[in-house]
Amino acid sequence: MNHLLTAAALAITAATPALSQNWTMTSTWPSSLELIEIDKYWVDLANKLVDDDKLTIEFYEGGSLVPAGEVFGAVESGTIQAGADWPGYWAGRDSAFSPLSTTASLFNAVDYVNWIQEWGGADLYNEVYGNFGMVYLPYGVTNNESGFRTTSQPIRTLEDLAGLRLRLSGLEQGKLLEKLGGNQVSMAGGEIYQSLERGVIDGAEFSTPNVDFSGGFQQVTSYWSTPGWHQSSSVFGVMINKGAWDALDEETQDRLQIAADATMLWSLSFTERRATEAYAQFLEAGTEITRLDDAALERVQQLANETITEVACENPLSAKVYASQLSYLADYATWRDASAPFNLGRTPNGPDLAAIQACAE
Repeated sequence: MNHLLTAAALAITAATPALSQNWTMTSTWPSSLELIEIDKYWVDLANKLVDDDKLTIEFYEGGSLVPAGEVFGAVESGTIQAGADWPGYWAGRDSAFSPLSTTASLFNAVDYVNWIQEWGGADLYNEVYGNFGMVYLPYGVTNNESGFRTTSQPIRTLEDLAGLRLRLSGLEQGKLLEKLGGNQVSMAGGEIYQSLERGVIDGAEFSTPNVDFSGGFQQVTSYWSTPGWHQSSSVFGVMINKGAWDALDEETQDRLQIAADATMLWSLSFTERRATEAYAQFLEAGTEITRLDDAALERVQQLANETITEVACENPLSAKVYASQLSYLADYATWRDASAPFNLGRTPNGPDLAAIQACAE
């Protein structure tokens, strides 16, 4: 009889649907910066695709729950279940986060999408974040960033970088800027406007033109140097506490992934349209816009390759990520170059793959 009762209890348990999960999610972005629109899009789509009796995600703008720099720790500890981010902010914890967020003069937005979806990139996000008890869903991508905006001194050549104090994110990016004679100053996006206004820094980079315009940078800078060689593309996504993720059924997990894939496609076209509109707005505001010449960009590429190799070879996991990215570039180059001029972007003359592969072992 006891065996029958036990079997019946197990059958009832198996038939009982999982309890509804209520997630709290925040972002590294305040509502004043347009990057938060990517986070909101994913949350809205996820809540539409997932049944209410399985999961509800309540989203809070950046800074409303914890400071931007503490979102990682809040998700890692389980204080909140999910946090929207840019992976490069966590390079101090592991330098492998850096190439998961952006590259210096290497990947464009299509490269990141290709690599994440079909060349093994998604697994590497989960390997790196997994070391901190998290699952990661990349769901946003933007093309190259604006470049540097300066207050009183234009940057028309690489020599103009000498001695400038420039707000710049990124591990490799900072080392590269120093090789070019500039000085990296790190600060959160919400601090840039006042730092420019008060002369704490000579200039800054932040994001795509539309995000920069939403930050009011046209009010405190006069010059804009393009292109954004320091960040040739950027990836955004959501960190999810693994315990919270594992509490979901497989169907719900799949729907969150579907929402991420759809958001990534939307984010590219949305930000490119908005960047185009913002370019015109900066011109109307009187900003002087210049572009570095091809010789300067070739010099930047050489130094970027050198810097990437140096940083990658300090950390086998970082080298593993870069080796995967460079393997993708080499593999895709045959078809991409054959399809020129109707191809999707350039094949960069990047770092030596064999040298970085050796550092990954």
